Amino acid sequence: MTASDGPESFVWSAIGWDGGNCLMSPELHFERIFRHAGKLGLECPPDLSDRVFSKLGGVSHPEERNECSDQDPFLLIVKVTSGGEIILQGSENRTWPETPLSAISLGAPVWDDDIRGTKHGDYQPYRDAREVAISNGADIGLLFENGNLIDGDRCTPLLLDSDGVAYHPRHRDGALDSVSLQVIKPFLESSGIPVRGAKITLGMITRCSEMIVCGSGMGVKSLGKIDDRKIGNPRGRLYKVASEGWSKRLRVSIKNGGSGS
Repeated sequence: MTASDGPESFVWSAIGWDGGNCLMSPELHFERIFRHAGKLGLECPPDLSDRVFSKLGGVSHPEERNECSDQDPFLLIVKVTSGGEIILQGSENRTWPETPLSAISLGAPVWDDDIRGTKHGDYQPYRDAREVAISNGADIGLLFENGNLIDGDRCTPLLLDSDGVAYHPRHRDGALDSVSLQVIKPFLESSGIPVRGAKITLGMITRCSEMIVCGSGMGVKSLGKIDDRKIGNPRGRLYKVASEGWSKRLRVSIKNGGSGS
């Protein structure tokens, strides 16, 4: 992916990968690729899943292996180009601090409505946000538009409000429809924590009980600060239940040998 790629040049997803034949929740990723391709005007091969698994044996994984118990060893980048080509690339899955993460607030990139909320070809603004966060001593960037939280630079934020409901930014407002959130949502709701999309304001964030972020490249992480302001009580019930759900999902996926969710 280069800075010159246009939004409609390809659709993609980053999938947890063991370096062999096992992918983390691949069907959820493939289903999202199909949805986003439709929004971007791209065509996906109907046998995408079969073709990806048939190509896995020829994909090299990075030398650096993630050994954290709550993360996958590697990531597999799956791209479908505007010409219908399927491109697979092994990628390092970085490790994260054991302590709650810190974030800085940044402006969300602005795209047309049919592009917003998709994993499209022009993800340079998200990479830029990541670099700005790191250069300012933070772990991640949280992206805001008109005072509302839209997304994270490589993760989906989820907060536990005082009403006991866990809220995440809405897809229709520009947030990515997160596969990781799909994975942990059933575990949260079965534990008595309803999960809802909402327009998340700064006021909701500052008064929330707790906040986490989740993503294929990080699993579930507790968020401790935004712009050096402490947020809720890190590593509380939301984090514990979400982490348990993520852990169980990983074991099911690996047990199934990458056959899907």
